[in-house]
Amino acid sequence: MEQIDALTPSELAARQRAAGLGIEAAGVTFTVYNEGLGIDRSWPFDIVPRVIARQEWDRIETGLLQRLTALNHFIDDVYGDQRIVAAGLVPGEIVTESRDYRRECRGVHPRHDVWAHICGSDLVRDSDGTMYVLEDNLRVPSGVSYVLENRLITKRVFGELFAHQSILPVDAYPDRLRRILASLSEVDDPVIAVLTPGIFNSAYFEHSFLARAMGVPLVEGRDLVVDDDDRVMLRTVEGLVQVDVIYRRVDDAFLDPEVFRPDSTLGTPGLMRAWRAGKVAIANAPGTGVADDKVVYSYVPDMIRYYLGEEAILPNVPTYRCSKDDDLSYVLSHLDELVIKPANESGGYGIVIGPASTTQELADCAEQIRADPRNFVAQPVVSLSTVPTLVGDHLEPRHVDLRPFSLLGGESYVTCGGLTRVARTAGSLIVNSSQGGGSKDTWIVDTDAPRSKSSTTVTAATPSTSRTDRTDTTDRTDTTTVDVRRPALMKETR
Repeated sequence: MEQIDALTPSELAARQRAAGLGIEAAGVTFTVYNEGLGIDRSWPFDIVPRVIARQEWDRIETGLLQRLTALNHFIDDVYGDQRIVAAGLVPGEIVTESRDYRRECRGVHPRHDVWAHICGSDLVRDSDGTMYVLEDNLRVPSGVSYVLENRLITKRVFGELFAHQSILPVDAYPDRLRRILASLSEVDDPVIAVLTPGIFNSAYFEHSFLARAMGVPLVEGRDLVVDDDDRVMLRTVEGLVQVDVIYRRVDDAFLDPEVFRPDSTLGTPGLMRAWRAGKVAIANAPGTGVADDKVVYSYVPDMIRYYLGEEAILPNVPTYRCSKDDDLSYVLSHLDELVIKPANESGGYGIVIGPASTTQELADCAEQIRADPRNFVAQPVVSLSTVPTLVGDHLEPRHVDLRPFSLLGGESYVTCGGLTRVARTAGSLIVNSSQGGGSKDTWIVDTDAPRSKSSTTVTAATPSTSRTDRTDTTDRTDTTTVDVRRPALMKETR
């Protein structure tokens, strides 16, 4: 932080403006829906990075892969023999009453027994310094394109900092994603496509970004057809081409009108038939959302013990299940102290923060919980850590969370960092971009990397020995390193 502190207020503001211009020039946007209208906005970005030491990150990375492995065992189990239900660890009704439990997926076993190939985990650091998992996003997790764009923008506005830091790279993600997707097919050189709902989807920028970065076609449901042999074919100017792997960014309900919503125009008729026949791989697999349920989330530590015989490396936030009578009674009598979450919403929608709610809002929340207790969980208010954030022409603390992305298939990978989301209002705990939050670049710094003797000496980061194999993840634009052990730069207030 010393180098940032040395900048005058006008210099800081000028660099923030430069970042904004870069974002606009690159067309980095997200869509906010308000009163039925989709409004494209430039991606909100704060130029001051969040810094995490690699020693801590190695543990987080291992914990994320442990968690994703257990979740995949769970999904494969609940669409199979349901051993965890028979063992009495997860109530059967919690599974079958989940909004995203798909009976149509019973008996299917995807390649590598992996259903959730891409996971975006929301992490928060509490006042005691513990990094908790707040949510598992397994259906169609989004945000990784902004991780990559944030890094590019940061390099442009703080090039001199990258000349003095040993920062683990993030730009390998598209290549690793493509390798994971390719591993889902038995074909040597599979045809991969990204399936998007279209230009009006809030994450369309990311869909097009990833398709372009992987060098694969971006398609809509109408571009595909399933033939009489249950093969998925892509319409091209040269004729039909068989698609072997689909990275879908379409929710289950809209994926196949023959099986799910018959009025869907976003999916492809027969797609589920092709998937069940093994003629196409789909990532994430249909039915994965059963493990995205916030009630199911509360059982993840039990899953890790049951399937892996291990204790969870990354703890859950303590969670009350309103489907349990004792928990329901406690929640209803302590609404003003808790955070109430619907089981299957995303983007921060439907969340009620008790201490910040009015008496009427709490009364309305209680009524909703009583009407459908299975659909709600409650958690204590987590005192999110804060990091320095540029406000006008000076730095102020703002609350943050972190969404790293994990990949699992024929191999595994975790991003070196992730999407740091930041509340832009003082004291606010709302970090979702759809709710007015912003973002930061996240630096995983290797304090044990060899030090360069000058700012122009090239020094590579120490190779990782973790399971994600970073041997080919060198960021070609990072050429030098420096000391990142200055306490001010590492400071994250808890």
